[in-house]
Amino acid sequence: MFVKNSHILYNIIMKNNESNARRFINAYNQIDYAIRTQHNLKRSMSFADIVRRTVPLNYLVRKYEDDLIDFGRLRNAIIHGSNEEFVIAEPHDEVVVKIEKIAEKITTPPKALDVICHKDVLCVQNDVSIKDVIALISSSEFSNIPVYKAGELVGIANGQRILDVLGKVIEKNGSVDEFIEETPIENIISMETTVKYYEVLDANASIEQALNIFYSNRKIIAILITKSGELKEMPLGIITSGDVVIMNNILDDF
Repeated sequence: MFVKNSHILYNIIMKNNESNARRFINAYNQIDYAIRTQHNLKRSMSFADIVRRTVPLNYLVRKYEDDLIDFGRLRNAIIHGSNEEFVIAEPHDEVVVKIEKIAEKITTPPKALDVICHKDVLCVQNDVSIKDVIALISSSEFSNIPVYKAGELVGIANGQRILDVLGKVIEKNGSVDEFIEETPIENIISMETTVKYYEVLDANASIEQALNIFYSNRKIIAILITKSGELKEMPLGIITSGDVVIMNNILDDF
């Protein structure tokens, strides 16, 4: 009886182990396919190469770079060559759970519009005075106001940038009251044409995409979300640099 029960227990353990191996390989393949597809990388590149190649391009790959490299090595230890049916090693439960969670984050990260965007976006026309924009920022407590001209986005009026311009007016002994009353907000926007300080993404954009934009360009102050990511579309939501910590926390808990 002891031997028989031991044999049954052994079979149960082996079945669970085989399930772990299959779960690991499935998650690994999902990650491999997602990274290659998202960044148009060749099948001939090794997994380690695609991870290192996309570190500057993909926030999640950058965050889990060391884990992904380790997973690549473990995958080669779990199976023999290209035959995924020939399992020669088994991963621990903790490893399987970890790779599955990372696979889920990389393959199906939450949409920014669903979980982080501020959807009550205030906009102004290009000919509105700086004074009116300052009053709007003060009353709304929104420091980033999209500016439109003939239905097309031309820039974002940012409270700190407006303050910087007013500082220069004061340095030149100019009249601040006269400047803010007579100067349209478009004049400040046009002064910033050489600076990339905002982006526009479509409604399907993920949190990962938004985070990568903020991390790849520290001058970005806001990301507008529109239906198709076009400048001629009105915003469905806005993400600011102040939301970066929140987005990190969302991905950690996802």
